[in-house]
Amino acid sequence: MSSSVSPDSPPATEEALSGGMTHKQRIEALVGLLLGMFVAFLSSTIVSNALPTIITELHGTQDQYTWVVTATLLASTATTPIWGKFADLVSKKLLIQLSLLLFTLGSVLAGLSTSVPMLIGFRVVQGLGLGGLQALGIIIIAAMFSPRERGRYQGPMAAVMSVATVAGPLLGGLIVDTSWLGWRWCFFVGAPLAVIALVVIGRTLNLPVVKRDVKIDYAGATLIAAGVSVLLIWVTLAGKNFAWGSATSYELVAVGVVLLGLAVFAETRAKDPVVPLRLFRDRTMTLATLASIAVGVAMFGGAVFLGQYFQIARGYSPTAAGLLTLPMVIGSMLSATVSGALITKYGKWKRYLIGGAIGMSAGFLLLSTTDHDTNMVLIGVYLFVLGAGMGMTMQNLVLPVQNNVAPTDLGSASATVAFFRSLGGAAGVSVLGAVLSTHVSDLITKGLVAAGVDLSEAGGSGAGLSNLKDLPESISTIVRAAYGDATARVFLISGVLAMLSLVAIAFLKEVALRTHSGIEQLEAERAAQAAADVLSVGGADSELISEIDELEDRAAYDGSAGRHARS
Repeated sequence: MSSSVSPDSPPATEEALSGGMTHKQRIEALVGLLLGMFVAFLSSTIVSNALPTIITELHGTQDQYTWVVTATLLASTATTPIWGKFADLVSKKLLIQLSLLLFTLGSVLAGLSTSVPMLIGFRVVQGLGLGGLQALGIIIIAAMFSPRERGRYQGPMAAVMSVATVAGPLLGGLIVDTSWLGWRWCFFVGAPLAVIALVVIGRTLNLPVVKRDVKIDYAGATLIAAGVSVLLIWVTLAGKNFAWGSATSYELVAVGVVLLGLAVFAETRAKDPVVPLRLFRDRTMTLATLASIAVGVAMFGGAVFLGQYFQIARGYSPTAAGLLTLPMVIGSMLSATVSGALITKYGKWKRYLIGGAIGMSAGFLLLSTTDHDTNMVLIGVYLFVLGAGMGMTMQNLVLPVQNNVAPTDLGSASATVAFFRSLGGAAGVSVLGAVLSTHVSDLITKGLVAAGVDLSEAGGSGAGLSNLKDLPESISTIVRAAYGDATARVFLISGVLAMLSLVAIAFLKEVALRTHSGIEQLEAERAAQAAADVLSVGGADSELISEIDELEDRAAYDGSAGRHARS
């Protein structure tokens, strides 16, 4: 070797092991990343609370309400692993700046929408950028910090998410309730913050570009997105536009299944698949992915209808609806901060994931007992329990996966978990939205019949969000009550799915978190491989063997570095 490291040599500096970034620089870069995440979450939460007003003013339907959310989730799901692959080819800084620009462009265009279909289309553009923010944020943080350190930063990440979750609905409510602004400013307001995030990231993030021979699996991503989209369209439209047992229904299911089958086949043949199937040979990866799907369905599918419940069923303004979600946000922030600090201190994570899954299950099941006149204090308590469970589960679930895989698989594994969580979210919003829509129609019809109202004069089961403002007060009261009572079924399904995530987490094997970042592990592995090459050519002396032992210790995972050096 050109320069050896004897047993008495001082350890490599933090800067050397972190790709040229000191601890201070990594913290500064983390601030930029968190600001970018804040922009994304703020834009999403502003829209979620403004949607009842938007859909009503644009004369949309309950199904379109669902697809305004699903379109973004589906686009981000399909592109998350592609962004992760690109991170192995070009600058991560450039990619995350590009994703921020794309997300901002989609937001501005969405604000200019004149119809619900147009809004859905521009929400897809938002989703393309959101996919980059999801994948790259996880990958960059994993590259800069060790799994053990990451627990310490779950608190700031949770705080950013919580502040955005609080500020979004409140800001969105104020904008919608302010006559001289209007709902379009819910999309425009994030643009200045995105520019600030771009500047901060540009000035602070300085990760090395470590290129690998990677081929983007466009076929796999396209087939997966197409297959899932077809099945979601089937779930959304069946029972209303056509019968569940009709030929159209069977055709959509067949097309969706065939597309997903082709996707699996494509993944087995791809050099660098979107979803590397070999990763699922590891039990931790498989169980964490299953838990992520269930968490995604429950989290997105359940929480997205809260704003609708408060505004439509309970008659609160958008601003008040935002304030009413505070118990959930506070619970999430507190539990994520405390659990993250304890994980960093002790290196143990499973107890917090189990506690979080129990909290999510209990919160959703408690909410499933509510209706259109449940005491609001009780609902606040239920939301706090739900938020506490989400805070412990949502951010920490990726830790065992990142801790268990080799550093070369860190990007793929992280992106895969994010992919399936987003996929679960997209499916959850669509499926639960379809359940809600069908149940609401049934309850409206029963309510009108019970009140002795002529269905033809009331618009029948067509009475709903699209014409709520135009309905007589007696009929609108029935519609609002139907939404309040039907939402409980959404929470019940979410609770059952949260219990499935608890089962998957319970079978995870706990391994103490490593103390080396992804960059440190890669450099230790490469150095150990170089030492192994020297051994294979010229033999070894005691000093070189000592050096290899040190490199194996730095690798910090039970993997290839030690085996290569000893071969």
